[in-house]
Amino acid sequence: MDTRFLESLLAVVETGSIAGAARRQNLTATAVSQRMRALEQELGCELLSRGAHSAAPTEACLALLPRAQALLREASLLHADVRRESLSGEMRIGAISTVLTSLVPHLLHESADKAPDLKLKLLPGSSSHLYEQLVSGQIDAAILVTPPFTLPKTLTSVPLRSEPLVFISDGAPTRRTVSARVAEEPFIRYDSSSWGGQLAQAYLRHLRLEPDVRFDLDALETISLLVSKGLGNALVPFWPGLEQTGVALTELPDAQAFARGIVLLHASLPARPRAMGLLRDIAVSAASEIGPSAFAAGG
Repeated sequence: MDTRFLESLLAVVETGSIAGAARRQNLTATAVSQRMRALEQELGCELLSRGAHSAAPTEACLALLPRAQALLREASLLHADVRRESLSGEMRIGAISTVLTSLVPHLLHESADKAPDLKLKLLPGSSSHLYEQLVSGQIDAAILVTPPFTLPKTLTSVPLRSEPLVFISDGAPTRRTVSARVAEEPFIRYDSSSWGGQLAQAYLRHLRLEPDVRFDLDALETISLLVSKGLGNALVPFWPGLEQTGVALTELPDAQAFARGIVLLHASLPARPRAMGLLRDIAVSAASEIGPSAFAAGG
């Protein structure tokens, strides 16, 4: 017996008509009618009481519905068991903005090469938002800033990058120290409520500096753009591509102690362990291909 025919039968019962079932299943009414006749012939009984624009289950149909529903549930579980070990279908991956333009292209290239039938659906967002989506099951994994709290045992964190803080300016010649410039010149603050911004704020406290804050932003690309236009200086993590934004970069003492970690976060017991294992491997490989930031590498 074709389980698709049982799905059509349930659709007819739930919608009350052949036409309603056809719309739900994206089939023609003729196709649904043919399925119903085939089921009736196979089972040797009438399943539907048909009207001009409606169809109601007969007593025989009502009697077999519980078993039909159970069969469909088991068939669904069977498909799920197969998908657990497959490298096909869709995986929903959340990523912060600076990762989308650096690590993610490498990730997509590797996955397309090693698992061409596996589709990665990318969802941008802030680290805190992506974390909530992961916990609630809306996404399968997230590439984000290391959470500033102890993770539950239900989640696994895979380190990918370490991005030390750097001081960025518009490059105008000056002999002033970074501390003096932070304290006295216009400053664009990496939003201290964001996970990465908390590290920059901790560094300012470490140096006992009170900057002249002109803007607060949780958008690193926008911060670098404003800095390049001469609207202020900033402390930001050295993400891949920062050196190409037209700003001058200055290494900071002790900055590595306040580096922003980038991790892949996923369920400790993923629904699809083989696909998640591959994603983890290619994420680590992609991060290695990009390499550490220049200052982190000692360059």
